[in-house]
Amino acid sequence: MEITKGMVFRIYPTKAQEEKINKTLGCCRYVYNHFLSVRTNIYKETGKGISYYKTSAMLTDLKKELGWLKEADSMALQEALRNLDRSFQNFFEKRANYPTFHSKRSNNQSYRTRNQNNGIRIVGKYINIPKLGHIKFKQTMFIEGSILNATLRRKPSGKYFISLCVKQEIKPLINNGGKIGIDVGIKSFYSDSNGNVIENPKYLNKTLKKVKREQKRLSRKQKGSKNRDKQRLCLARAHEKISNQRNDFLQKQSTILVRENQTICIENLRIRNMLKNHKLARSISDVAWGNFYKMLEYKSVWYGTEIRRIPTFYPSSQTCSNCGYLNKDVKNLTVRKWICPCCSKEHDRDNNASINILIKGLQQSA
Repeated sequence: MEITKGMVFRIYPTKAQEEKINKTLGCCRYVYNHFLSVRTNIYKETGKGISYYKTSAMLTDLKKELGWLKEADSMALQEALRNLDRSFQNFFEKRANYPTFHSKRSNNQSYRTRNQNNGIRIVGKYINIPKLGHIKFKQTMFIEGSILNATLRRKPSGKYFISLCVKQEIKPLINNGGKIGIDVGIKSFYSDSNGNVIENPKYLNKTLKKVKREQKRLSRKQKGSKNRDKQRLCLARAHEKISNQRNDFLQKQSTILVRENQTICIENLRIRNMLKNHKLARSISDVAWGNFYKMLEYKSVWYGTEIRRIPTFYPSSQTCSNCGYLNKDVKNLTVRKWICPCCSKEHDRDNNASINILIKGLQQSA
């Protein structure tokens, strides 16, 4: 089975290489913003858009006018145009808002370059990147297959990473053939139909005092000063640690589920709408259901696991999993345990919901 896999590694560029990376980031940002302005103006004047191929030809003329653009990787500049074209496609297909200009003040920036003529390759403890040469990197995974492209990213913490898109052939992995329903939550990360409860680690809440303290220190620093920049890095590293902890937890839990089960039934949550509840928005963002579902989706391909989503408004918590009675009194979130008035079965809210999710998911395949 042939798959495309992303692999992320930390890189350690020299001062000269850092300068070249930052110049390329600036050039890609300029190209993106310039042609966003061009495409917007042309549409206002003529009522018609222009294609990626026309902007690509215009880029060649722009590089003749602005010699400093030639210092950047030409493929990275072309990828900036592709990103712009993709942004417009998402807008026209109503998947996103109208494209906006990229800011140089953003501390999380990246650019992508393609692998042509084996320009991106591993050489011992180094990775070769066009225009940059050999960069030292920490290889934490074995790379087997052909590298399609690479994305270099500068994080707010000042660290540099590279994401490799690798096309490789893998043998289909085998799961244990189980069937499970998952009810995600905030207090508990999820409850399953087998009676297991995985607690929510709440990484943000555990370090919230430290984050607030670092943020307060940053707000007291003079804008533009070196001390403010140092404090910004301290705050960024605190957030980065939380993000790494959360990602590690999600990766492990999603892998366990797809390894053990042939069928996983989950709710089709509208997370964007749920975030409009300001009392729960931070907790919902911290628990990262969206990322968890994405991990289940792509890992299910490797293990041959089937992911089934039940309808958004299916009353999984209010329905008795034993007799099917609908108890509307359970709609209140404060009700954690209840007894079915019809069959007298005692239910734990989350466990009952997960069983109903499994039942509904299995019915959908019929």
